[in-house]
Amino acid sequence: MDDETRNENPEGQDAEAAGPVEEADSSSSQAAGEEPTSTPPAADASDTQTEPSEEGSPEESAPEAEEPSEEVAEEPVAAEETEEAPPEPQRKPEAEEKKKDVIPGADLEPILVEPEGPELSAEERARLEAEEEEKARREAELAATEETEAAAASRAPAKMDKGARFLATGKRKSSIARVTLLPGNGKIEVNKRSLEEFFPRPLHQTMVKQPLAVSGYEGNVDVRVRVHGGGISGQAGAIRHGVARALTEIDSELRGDLKRRGFLTRDARVKERRKAGLKKARKRPQFSKR
Repeated sequence: MDDETRNENPEGQDAEAAGPVEEADSSSSQAAGEEPTSTPPAADASDTQTEPSEEGSPEESAPEAEEPSEEVAEEPVAAEETEEAPPEPQRKPEAEEKKKDVIPGADLEPILVEPEGPELSAEERARLEAEEEEKARREAELAATEETEAAAASRAPAKMDKGARFLATGKRKSSIARVTLLPGNGKIEVNKRSLEEFFPRPLHQTMVKQPLAVSGYEGNVDVRVRVHGGGISGQAGAIRHGVARALTEIDSELRGDLKRRGFLTRDARVKERRKAGLKKARKRPQFSKR
């Protein structure tokens, strides 16, 4: 049994053997009268020295107390620098970032424009547009007539006998006008009605008076007209054609000016007649295979 226990605990044997040796060493040193070593006091001193270092010695704590004073001394310098430097440049980047984020014109208040009247229908808009175009044409024609009047003022009208009559026929499309010029004060009569009554639109009125204004005979002759066929614009063009022809009978020198302006040109754009088997003049019915 002793051998087994020794084999099982060899470490325990070493510890037991080491224990008596240490006691013997200490007792032998005391018996010999030697002074004990000062190792334990040194260890105590080292412990005492290390403890204040861990807690913080007064010498090391003094610089830590002085550091805030240096920071305090530096703070006024920084404050002076901030006082000297303007604050605006530091805020500029923030303002620029805000400007980039904000949509231009977002701060403006919207202006409400109330409609002047009710919304117009498509027919009314088309009518207004046609009236504006007519006004523009009228202004252009009036400007042209003013120029022709200025040119005609230099030319004196030819003298006419009291009982003289000058007859001419004017045509445009399917309209035919028989024109008679008489010496008078510039009265114009169409189908026994006044010009303003027969042609209420100023465009047609100026169209009829154009040859007279160009030649300088406006206000010097009376015009009597019998017209039939076609529409209103066609009849106005036919009257202008007949008046220009009648003026050439009075003064043959007017032919060049009237011809240059197109007053003597006959417009023969008559509507083509319908043919048998067709819907219109040339429109054919759709072909059906079955």
